[in-house]
Order: sequence, then structure tokens, then C-alpha cells
Amino acid sequence: MSGTPALHTSAEARVREEICVVGASLYQRGYTVGTAGNISARLDDGWLITPTDACLGRLDPAGIAKVDADGHAVSGGRPSKTLELHRGIYARNGEARGIVHTHSTHLVALTLAGVWNEADVLPPITPYYVMKVGHVPLIRYRRPGDPQVAAQIATLADRVRGVLLERLGPVVWERSVTQASYVLEELEETARLWLMTNPRPAPLDATAIEELRATFGARW
Repeated sequence: MSGTPALHTSAEARVREEICVVGASLYQRGYTVGTAGNISARLDDGWLITPTDACLGRLDPAGIAKVDADGHAVSGGRPSKTLELHRGIYARNGEARGIVHTHSTHLVALTLAGVWNEADVLPPITPYYVMKVGHVPLIRYRRPGDPQVAAQIATLADRVRGVLLERLGPVVWERSVTQASYVLEELEETARLWLMTNPRPAPLDATAIEELRATFGARW
């Protein structure tokens, strides 16, 4: 083929563009700053992941790193140092096709101020938190890229949609990068509501949560 060298199948090109669009949207609205955070997507022949130390607001589709099924870099920039964390989630959860990690302000602040509990960093205070997010456990602090964190998260990947890294922020996965970003936004908004209310609101009661399960298939 003439033109750009294997820039890739049309499906891959669409995912590269999706990563850039989501990254720019999150950056412009303050969900991440500087070069913090990373985004990845599952392909049929490997993964795409944002390069290490890349600004999510200024991504170039061609510069996004491609990694093959064995974890070897194929093209683009140097893969994010959290690559093994992403690969572990994909290996454990066959439905996950997009992962978003940010250092979102209110979620990081929540880990500094104290989460609701380690199994559920936030209580079920809104119906959309229950429906769109579900349980989010806390992962205690280790340095960015620590392999023990990747291993710990992998054990949870088929049971929840995301985790909250102490002092580092959320990691969220879903059926696409865009859907993962929506879950992350709902999670961040719930943290903001929780931190700004005093006294703290009561969680939805068991009857309300059961109604959300029965009506919308909420996983709680």
C-alpha cells in the first residue's frame, strides 16, 4: 500500500484517534494535568498505550505506542511504565478493551483525606454511582509502575470496573476507551460530591440499591 506505512488498519486508526480524543477531553476539563495519566486499548494483535511521560492533552495518533501480544514494543513512542498493569487487567478481564488512568484531583484528595473504607472508597450516595461505577477498592501506595500493584489489580480485574491508587488516582476499565472515561468521570464526580458535603450524606439504603439491581442490572 502507498502512503503511511501500516498506519494501520482502519480499526486500529479509529482506536488511535479515540485515545487522542478522550485524552484531550480529560485534559481540557482538568481530570489530569501535565504528563500524568495514561490510556490503553486492546487490539486483536496486541495493545495501544500512551507513551511514557506523554501529555494526554497533546497526543499524536501516530505516536501512541503499539505493543504486540508478547509485550514487545512495535511502533510509536516508548510505552508507559504502567504497561504491565494494563496487560494484567486485559489478561484477567476478557471484556475490557479500554483502560484509563488519571491523577484526578478529588479522587487523589479522597485518598489523602481518608476513603470510606478500603473495599469501597466511596459510599453509594447516588444511583448513577451504583449503576455506572460500582465497588471501587483502594490499592495502598507503592511507587508508580511497581509490579506488585499490577499483580494486585489483576486479581480484581474481573470483579470490578476500577480501583483507586492511594496518592496516584483511579484506574478504570470498560468495553472501550470512551466507556472507561465515562466511568472515571462518574467516579470523580462522586468523590467531589462526597468531599464537598458536610455533614456527609447517608448512602442509599438496601431497598434503593435492590431496586437499581432489579431495574437496571446494577452490579453492587
